[in-house]
Amino acid sequence: MGRSNSNIEGISIFSRIFLYLLIIVGAFIMIVPFMWMFVTSLKEEGQVFTWPPQWIPKPVSIHSYISIFNMMPLIRYILNTIFVSTTVTIGTLFFSSLAGFAFSKYEFPGRDLIFFILLSTLMIPGQVTLIPVFLIVKNLGWLNNYLALIVPALGDVFGIFLMRQFISTIPTELIDAARIDGCSEFRIYGQILLPLIKPALATLGIFVFMGQWNSLFWPLIVINEESMKTLQLGLAGLRGTWMSDWSATMAGATVATIPIIVIFLFLQKYFIEGLTLTGMKA
Repeated sequence: MGRSNSNIEGISIFSRIFLYLLIIVGAFIMIVPFMWMFVTSLKEEGQVFTWPPQWIPKPVSIHSYISIFNMMPLIRYILNTIFVSTTVTIGTLFFSSLAGFAFSKYEFPGRDLIFFILLSTLMIPGQVTLIPVFLIVKNLGWLNNYLALIVPALGDVFGIFLMRQFISTIPTELIDAARIDGCSEFRIYGQILLPLIKPALATLGIFVFMGQWNSLFWPLIVINEESMKTLQLGLAGLRGTWMSDWSATMAGATVATIPIIVIFLFLQKYFIEGLTLTGMKA
C-alpha cells in the first residue's frame, strides 16, 4: 500500500513538473515576439536585419520613438483609439448584459428561436456583411465620423451569448425575491445583477477593447481624414510600397501594445474567473 501511495505521489510530482515546463515553454514562445519587437524598436535602422540577431542593441537608440511622434500626429491617433475603444466597450457591455438578462431570465414567445438565429449569425463571415454595412453608414452620412466606428460594433452576438451563459448561473429565486420586495427590473439589473456578473463583464470587456484597439480593416474603409484616424490605421502608414522604417514600425507597435497589457494586468483576476465560471449551470 505504501509503495502504491509513493507511486501515485511520484506520478503527481512528475505531472506537475511536466506541466510547469510546458507552461514555461509556451510562455517563452509567446513572449519572444514581444521581446523582439521592443528590442528592434531600440535599434538603429541598419541593425534591424543583422545576422546573427542582436538581442542587446549597441548602441541603444530611442530615435525611433522620437521619429514616430514627429512623422505623424500620434497623440491624436491614440486619443481617437481610446475614445472609440472605450465607447464601444461600455456600449457593448451594456447592451450585451441587458440582452443576456432577457434571454436567460425572461420567458417570451420565440425566445429560443431568436437566440438561435442570433447565434447562427456568428457563422456568417464579416466580409459578407461588409458592403451592406458600409452602404448603410454612407447613406447615413457617417463616413469620417466616430459614429461609423462605434455604432456598427455595438451589436456583439458573442457578447450576448457570453452574458446569457453567465447570467444563467445566477439563481432565478434571487431575482424573484427582489421582485417580491418591490424592485423594478432596471433596479434588479443595476443593483443585483451587475455586481454578480463582474467576472463576465471583465472578460467580455477585455475581448471587445482588444478587438477595437487592434481594428484596422473597418477604419481603413470608413475613415479618410487624418484627424479621425485610429492608432492602427496611422501605424499602417509607416509601411511604404518600396521601403519601410522597421525600427519606427516596431516603436509604434510597442506603444500600441502597452495599453492592452496594462488593462489585462488589472483585469486578469476577473478574466480568469469569468472564463472559469461561464457556461456552468447553477
